[in-house]
Amino acid sequence: MIDRRQALLATLAAGLIPAGAGAVPADPVETIDLWPGAAPGMPHVPPVEETIERSTDPARPDRALRGIRRPRLTVFRPARANGSALLVAPGGGYARVVIDKEGFEIGRWLAARGWTVFVLFYRLPGDGWAAGPDVALSDAQRAMRLIRARAGDYGIRPDRVAAMGFSAGGHVCGDLATRFATATYAPVDAADRLDARPVLAAPIYAVQSMTRPLAHAGSRDLLIGSRATLALEAAHSPACNVSARTPPCFLVHAEDDPAVDVGNTLEFRAALKAAGVPVETHLFATGGHGFGLRGVAGKPAAAWPGLFQGWAQEHGLG
Repeated sequence: MIDRRQALLATLAAGLIPAGAGAVPADPVETIDLWPGAAPGMPHVPPVEETIERSTDPARPDRALRGIRRPRLTVFRPARANGSALLVAPGGGYARVVIDKEGFEIGRWLAARGWTVFVLFYRLPGDGWAAGPDVALSDAQRAMRLIRARAGDYGIRPDRVAAMGFSAGGHVCGDLATRFATATYAPVDAADRLDARPVLAAPIYAVQSMTRPLAHAGSRDLLIGSRATLALEAAHSPACNVSARTPPCFLVHAEDDPAVDVGNTLEFRAALKAAGVPVETHLFATGGHGFGLRGVAGKPAAAWPGLFQGWAQEHGLG
């Protein structure tokens, strides 16, 4: 167990990229397809995957993927595995998956500290998949089971697999933390007999509520449609699905977030507290939305990765 103050100071002193990393390293080369063959429920007109580079700085890429047809994991292996693994769901408003600032950067940061990190390229609900609003959850459930099935290959323990998500990926994470046991797809192999419940969950500035006016409008419309019923809103709002089996949660949000109201995190926290689920919450006065690691460099909110690391260690991970 580490001292929280030491974690905070180490994070601020070392910066966002591990010491000696220099320029952003090359992408990980190891990829795991989630499904044997084509993903289930392929739409009549299959999506076409497209990568959009949103950065003008070659040393700090900011890629977003649309039309994900082949859901998969990219793997960040540490030099020396500490036995803990993290499934990361990047954000993107359910219109895209933002892989650099909300996936690869935290993957590198935690891998430098011994974690094995799996970044999830999940399918998007607006692309017409048969699972509809459950399609990203299907991929997250399948990913958790595959990580556990292959734990021996990575030097990790099946009982030390956590989940993290950012923005709409935070909704994927919250959905997984509360509906891990919901049957969203037909089992395809032995891995699907394993538990999809993360041992810990960290929704970061997460989309959570599907009820107006708190809901993030773009994510809501793509996930459940602009005319969704109250019942459908509740079915896909993690705060409405918290139970005593929801894993301990680590929540982060900036109060000046202009895109996803901080009330999403507060509502989820209240539901966790009411159910007796351990929860740690960090609210920062400034930071905006979509900050990941790079967006809060030099600001108080830059402490959040170190705070997560310390919290996870208190729970036996990391």
